[in-house]
Amino acid sequence: MCGIIGYRGNRQASPIILEGLKKLEYRGYDSAGIITLGSGFSLQKNVGKINEINFNLNELKGRIGCGHTRWATTGAVTKENAHPHLSNNGKIAVVHNGIIENYQELRDFLIFNGFDFYSQTDTEVIPNLIEYFMREKDFFEATKLALSKLEGSYAIIALNNEENRLVAARKDSPLVVGVGENEYFVASDIPAFLEYTKKVVYLAEKDLVNIDDDIKIFNLKENSFVERPINIIEWDLEQVKKGNFNHYMLKEITEQTETINKAIAQDEISIKEVAELMKKARGIYLVGCGSSYHACLSAAYKFSSLAKMHVNVALASEFSNYKDFLIPESLVIAVSQSGETADVLEAVRAAKEKGAKIISIVNVMGSSLTRESDKALMMNSGPEICVLSTKTYTSQLTLLTLLAYAVAGKYEVGKKKLKDLVNYVYYLTSDNTRKYIKELAEKIKDSNHIYLIGRGLQYPTALEAALKIKEVSYIHAEGFAGGELKHGTIALIEKGIPCIVFSSEQTEKEIISNAAELKVRGGYIIGVGPKNNEIFDIFIRVREAEEANSICQIIPIQILAYQLAVLRGCDPDRPRNLAKSVTVK
Repeated sequence: MCGIIGYRGNRQASPIILEGLKKLEYRGYDSAGIITLGSGFSLQKNVGKINEINFNLNELKGRIGCGHTRWATTGAVTKENAHPHLSNNGKIAVVHNGIIENYQELRDFLIFNGFDFYSQTDTEVIPNLIEYFMREKDFFEATKLALSKLEGSYAIIALNNEENRLVAARKDSPLVVGVGENEYFVASDIPAFLEYTKKVVYLAEKDLVNIDDDIKIFNLKENSFVERPINIIEWDLEQVKKGNFNHYMLKEITEQTETINKAIAQDEISIKEVAELMKKARGIYLVGCGSSYHACLSAAYKFSSLAKMHVNVALASEFSNYKDFLIPESLVIAVSQSGETADVLEAVRAAKEKGAKIISIVNVMGSSLTRESDKALMMNSGPEICVLSTKTYTSQLTLLTLLAYAVAGKYEVGKKKLKDLVNYVYYLTSDNTRKYIKELAEKIKDSNHIYLIGRGLQYPTALEAALKIKEVSYIHAEGFAGGELKHGTIALIEKGIPCIVFSSEQTEKEIISNAAELKVRGGYIIGVGPKNNEIFDIFIRVREAEEANSICQIIPIQILAYQLAVLRGCDPDRPRNLAKSVTVK
């Protein structure tokens, strides 16, 4: 879940690496470091967010180098544990994203062979393994041997201070190569180098790339050099800039009119092909993590009501418990923004072992998930820089809703309903709406708890809304099905506790009854839906949108979560302890 970037070219490397790290900081922001190669290595690293670390670029000389922004896994947040890490002889430098599961065994082996260790990280074994194998091999061959000893996941960049080249490799962690004019980039994600090139090479599993005057790729699994195509990406540089917004989170919330439109603009043939696969399947599983799981849960309701189809929903991290039910006729639909989520990839691979077909709904072309899938449907949301999922969540819902209509044989009806929704989403993200919700945030910002309830499609929305609030404002928030209140949760309601109630025309009577139970126990009732009610202390009107309620009703709460974070002094783009792409289990 860390971010890495490397550069080799004709320009000074350190400014390019530093700017790249800033664009990757959503992947981790505990500490950061940069190393460059001029007459020798120049290394600077420290604890803190990148803007808090005083990198002296004038001292980081050289036209080749790499950098790292860390989300701590093995080893505490200290300067010693920050990357890059050096080998004992100081000749090899490595940055790494992932987890080396057998690092203790490798460390013991290296200590037995005379090596010392200066950090508590798993990463430090990698440069020392390379040094060990360089006793008899050259840099590239030694790196191959070192990688063959690693168990777990990795995306690494390695430098040798006696050679003017980069070596990089990936296994179960993302890594892409950018191809410029007489210069090359390698990074965890495309935005890191989008300013310089739109030409990218997606590295496959166990690819090892050597970058000097050109690039050569060796696949460790195939044990041979391979060719990988150069792709032209469609993302725009402006999409990775904040523009006039103070935070990416608010910018990306306001982009949802555009991103929902792009999600609707799918190739009709592809949607209908997936719909036919669903009709023929014997057992369908929607799989995701976090917000993607909530999108899957919402979709299961829609497949039931629109297409009269039963679809199973599973958390990706728990999916292995279902694998014994899988047969070759099973269909797994994996949903992931990044396409690199470790738990999702593990679930997909477990399904493939049983011969099941894989459909993915993903935002990043060339990601691991797209390559593992039989067919991929792209969200087309553009880069999402904020750690929290906002625009990609509604894009997932849009795609899944369109797919449910297609299975029901009502593709055009669904497409029209979704397109009609777009103008209303513009209103929901307008200045007036944001100001109104900020006034609500002022009233509840000091709350210790917030409870959210809904029935039917509003139940997954309550779960997602609770997730948004707690992960960015650090207020404890929990979402429940309205009918579950009396089975325990109502014991927690005290005077003044904010309770957000999602309603629709279909669920109004029952959910208002649940809201009344909260109100009589002192709850401060916030209604979200098409119709006001005397029980509500404050009301956020969101027009009735039937199966698309899940798309529009979450948007005001995304804004509420953002406003709560700002008012409480939290960083909306970089919430504590979280990273954008969870590439470790």
